Amino acid sequence: MMYFFYFIAALAVSAAITPLVKRFAFWVGAIDVPRPPRNLHKNTTAKLGGLAVYVAVAAVVILYLHSGAVDYHVVPLRFIMALLAGGAVLMLGGFLDDKYDLPPYIAWLFPALAALIVVWSGIGIGITFISNPFGGVINLKFHILSLPASGVFSWVWMMGMMFTTKFLDGLDGLVAGVGTIASFTLFFLSLAPQVNQPITATLAIILTGALTGYLFHAFYPAKIFFGDGGSLFVGFMLGLLSIILGGKIATALLVMGIPVLDVAWVIARRLWYRRSPFRGDRLHLHFRLLDLGFSQRQTVLILYLIAAAFGFTAIFLQSLGKLVSLVILFGVMVVLVVGVVMLYKRKYPHVPGKG
Repeated sequence: MMYFFYFIAALAVSAAITPLVKRFAFWVGAIDVPRPPRNLHKNTTAKLGGLAVYVAVAAVVILYLHSGAVDYHVVPLRFIMALLAGGAVLMLGGFLDDKYDLPPYIAWLFPALAALIVVWSGIGIGITFISNPFGGVINLKFHILSLPASGVFSWVWMMGMMFTTKFLDGLDGLVAGVGTIASFTLFFLSLAPQVNQPITATLAIILTGALTGYLFHAFYPAKIFFGDGGSLFVGFMLGLLSIILGGKIATALLVMGIPVLDVAWVIARRLWYRRSPFRGDRLHLHFRLLDLGFSQRQTVLILYLIAAAFGFTAIFLQSLGKLVSLVILFGVMVVLVVGVVMLYKRKYPHVPGKG
């Protein structure tokens, strides 16, 4: 029952303050003016939507801390403070980027600092084992992930998750919806008998509620956009929760598999054509689906369905099953990309460099 309460509380706060954030964004000039062909919206739209999600998460987490039912043996208070502090750094960087359009070499400093705060708090430090997909565990005490390399691993993992959700943010409600599915998956995983972490389940369901409330305003046609800080915050939270859950990296990868592989593919192509990996284009899978005739709503729902299918699978599978699922996921992505590219070339045979 308490999980339901925290979910509703985060949903209500997020849904209620999003219109206020929208007004604030227009007041300070943090807006997105349509720039075809990459931008799909026709009207000037407020950004900073992630601020509503962060405020909702922070407010309900503080409420949870004051409830007196927090098990700090599983997640120490300094970890939760790192969550709030890292999120605040992302909101500051997101505000500056949304208003002033910061160059990439400056904008990346904020997620780097947020991830560093998490590592500095001790999250991910001292990882001594990971699950062996063929049974048992792999002792890492004297291997590459032993202290302090485990901190480097955690930082890289957090950065990877943040930039995955940042690059995914191209359609109305896409990142918020996929993030909702991922956080809900981590919620159920936290309650599994072999995990049994109520505090992690609470943090996950709070994020789920905050994203759901925001989706009331952000699903197509969106009244407000996530902005840089919002898209990064989703990846930040998912990366952090998967680490707290005992290094459930495979679970996070299953839910976020298609976005992760899509981002890797797009970055590789940009580098192949000697373009900046941070420069926007229409190479992402969701843009290809749009070009093939799918609507924004249909494209987003297709990606929701894929994330939900693999997320549901991750809840019930053990390590070996997750490894097999990751292989299947990779195959699905290859088939999907090849199919889309072939259809794309057939539809646009005279467009060079679009394969």
